[in-house]
Amino acid sequence: HPPRVNATLPPGEWQSYDIVFHAPRFKKDGSIRRPARVTVFLNGVLVQDNVTLTGPTSWMMQKPYEGHAAKLPIKLQDHDSPVRFRNIWVRPLETPAHLKKIKMKQREARVQL
Repeated sequence: HPPRVNATLPPGEWQSYDIVFHAPRFKKDGSIRRPARVTVFLNGVLVQDNVTLTGPTSWMMQKPYEGHAAKLPIKLQDHDSPVRFRNIWVRPLETPAHLKKIKMKQREARVQL
């Protein structure tokens, strides 16, 4: 999904990413119940705002969702350039108990101009 703004720093400087990822949820038959969503801050700048993802990440193509386990490994990638990673934290975001009882309907945002 295209970013809202290019917030990258010059090559050779550390980049900082903060990612809030809500994994897709699947029905028992493997069909999609709720697509994945992501909010991303790059170097403290909001570049993705609660974006709905249409499927898994793929190079130059858009693949559909396929049912998978609730938790999978995280993979870090580069694009044939020197890269180093440091200070990586993964923190599960649990749904508070009082919200688990509420059935939320997914709605598309509508804006009239």
